Order: sequence, then C-alpha cells, then structure tokens
Amino acid sequence: MNMVDDEDDQSFHATRDGYSHLSDVEWDAVERMGSTMGIHAVSVMLEALNRDAQHATIAKFIQNELDAEREKVALLHQQGSQQSELLREQGAQQFELVRQQQPAAGGSMHSRRPETLKIDISKYRGVEEDSLLRWFVELDDAIRARRIDDGDM
Repeated sequence: MNMVDDEDDQSFHATRDGYSHLSDVEWDAVERMGSTMGIHAVSVMLEALNRDAQHATIAKFIQNELDAEREKVALLHQQGSQQSELLREQGAQQFELVRQQQPAAGGSMHSRRPETLKIDISKYRGVEEDSLLRWFVELDDAIRARRIDDGDM
C-alpha cells in the first residue's frame, strides 16, 4: 500500500488495487492532489486516514476544485458582460457621431422620400383582348402626362 518508492526519485507508485474502495473519479482526484500537494503528502494522507475520512478528504478536494472553476467561470462571465456593455456603449457613441456629422457633411444633399403616385389606368386582367404591351404603353403615357422624371426608367 505504500505509494512512494523507497528510492529517492519520489515517483508516484499508486497501487490502484490497494485503494479499490475509491471510485475512478476519486482516484483521478488523488492523482491531481499528488500534483498540487505533493506525492508524499498524498501518500501519508491515504495511509493515515480510514476509508470514510479518505472519501471525505477527496470529496472536499473535488469540491474545492469545482468552487475554483466556478469562480473562474463567474469572473469570465463578468468580464464578458463588461466587454459587451463597453462595445454597446462604443457603438452607440459611434452611431451618434455619425448621425451628428451627416447633416454637416450632407447639407447640400437632400434625400426626400418618394411621394406615392396614383395613376388612373385600367387594370391589366390578362385576358386575350388585353395586351400587356398595350397596358405598359398606357402606363408610360400616364407617367409622361404627369411629367414624372425618373432616371432609372
């Protein structure tokens, strides 16, 4: 059951069979404990404690790891929220600057909303005596009569 080699290399000779009462999760935690606390300390702890105390100590170690990870996640979440808020504020400031600069830069340009135009022409019904070409000619005549100028036409 000795987990430390008697030689000076202090290598971890974990005999999993010697601690078969520990679950795989607990055994993984024991190995992590060895890397953080030291192999010798873990060996002494396992040899000195009874099974219930071993389970309790390992559970406490796992809980401490979980708490530390939760703190990291909470900190990352807080930092992410702060960055999101900062980006939102910067975006609003940039939008406001652009909005303020547009009237000054584009003072001569006036974009107006196109007015709705109602033209009195017959509806195209698609029957044989109605020609689509005839309907377009009628529409074009109505537009010219109203002197509507559109560069896209």
